[in-house]
Formats: sequence, C-alpha cells, structure tokens
Amino acid sequence: MSEVKLVELLTLDKIEEGLFRGQSWDLGFRALFGGQVLGQALAAAQLTLPEGRITHSFHSYFLLPGDANKPVIFDVENVRDGRSFSTRRVKAIQNGRNIFYMTASFQTPEEGLAHQYADMPNVPPPEDIKSDNQVFGHNQDMPERMCESIGYHKPIDMRTVDYVDPAKEIVQAPKRYIWMKAQEVLSGNINLNQVMLAYASDYHFLSTALHPHGVSTRDKNIRMATIDHSMWFHHPFDFDDWLLYCAESPFSGGARGLVRGQFFNQQGKLVASTMQEGLLRQIGKNQ
Repeated sequence: MSEVKLVELLTLDKIEEGLFRGQSWDLGFRALFGGQVLGQALAAAQLTLPEGRITHSFHSYFLLPGDANKPVIFDVENVRDGRSFSTRRVKAIQNGRNIFYMTASFQTPEEGLAHQYADMPNVPPPEDIKSDNQVFGHNQDMPERMCESIGYHKPIDMRTVDYVDPAKEIVQAPKRYIWMKAQEVLSGNINLNQVMLAYASDYHFLSTALHPHGVSTRDKNIRMATIDHSMWFHHPFDFDDWLLYCAESPFSGGARGLVRGQFFNQQGKLVASTMQEGLLRQIGKNQ
C-alpha cells in the first residue's frame, strides 16, 4: 500500500454552497470509522465560517453505520453568525440517508478568566514506548481485514502506556493513556490541528468501557457502536507534536458505556476534552 495522508482524507471537495464530499477509508472495522465522520464534518463546517473563527466545541450523534467503501456527503446549515460566535449544523449523508448529525460552535479568540483544575498523569514519555503500529505489525492474531488496512492507521502515531493485547480477555481498570501525534507536518494550522484531533479522538475510546469486564474487542458476541460524541477545545495546540490522551469510563450499564477523555500537551496544559456514549451489547443478552 502506498503512503496514505490524513490531510488528504480531511480535505473535502466542494459540490456547491454548503455541500461537500469526503472520501472514505476502510480501517478494517465493521463499519466506517467514526473518527473519519467527526473530522470531515468539522472540516465541512469550518469551510463556511467568517474569517478568524475557530472551533470551541461540537456535539454529534451517530444514527446509522457508514459504508467505508463509499464517499460521504456533508450538508452544512448556517444556523447563526453573531458578533463573537458562529453555529453550524452538519448532516452526513450516504445512500440518501442521514447517518450522522453534528452541531458545532465557533468563536473569535478572546481573553478571559482562566484556570485548570486537572493534572496530567505521570506516565513514561512517548520516546520510551513502542508505537502501537509496531506492536500490531508483530501480532500474528490480528484479524485479516485489519492487517490489510494497517497502512490507514499509520498517519497517527499512537503509543499506548502499558499496552495490553485487545484480543486478550483481561480485567483492567477502566482507563487508558495514549500518546498521539500526527505523522504529517501541520505548520500551526489551527483548523487542521482541530480536525485531525477530532479524527484521532475516536481511537480506542469506547473500548475503555470494556476493561473492567474482561471482554475483548474481538469478541464476536459483543456489539459496539458510538451513539454520541462531544468535544471541547480549550487552547491552541500542535498535533504534529505529542499529546497525551487520557481516557476513562465512569459508567457502563443498560447496554451502554460512557467514556470521557482529556488531551494534555507535554507541558501539562489541558488542550481539549471529550465525552462519548456508545452501545455495548452482548448478543443473546437483553437484545
């Protein structure tokens, strides 16, 4: 497989005013990777903004599984452009059906009261941890579809602290720490950095809720799917440098799992936060 670039995936074709097309990657999952739809929907909204507005939050719902072999159409509605804030609503469409909705808010940067009541965990630096892709490459038990699509995972260098093979059924605390950075040079482009981080924020997120149950992500009796995903951007950051993604799951029940995440830069500054709830259904139980 030739080198694949995430910047190209997140660069959309304009069909007409407020209407865009994004290509798809098959990452070897059961359906279209949710991070792709998140990143492309945010990119579509950004293309309709007044100059100088940057994303501060988005809230999204996944309605139907996407097809990784087909492009996605993004329909952007301009809800409001105020003096400081803009709001956009985005529909993602495949096969004539809405598969995803996002509402995103944007702001002209300004100064204000500031505090951070969150500490970055004390973990080994990324230089001391093997890349997940390097570990995957030596895993003989990895599913065939995942092996075939490994090149599409390489644009994000991910290094999991205390990595555990997802095929193993091991009871763990419901938390996960991952160093992440984009392999491509982003040149300080704040919009592109945000879109890329939105894409990466869906990696290994919901599966954190499986940890205390000793259930493998490759268990054929488990069904996992994102229901909703929200994200807040606190400070500018460079995603072509290392960020630490700290994910934890405070709750699972009712065939759902809740996860929350924080992104810190290497100086310990909290640059973004995430929340997600997803389906965690065991086939044959409470279907």
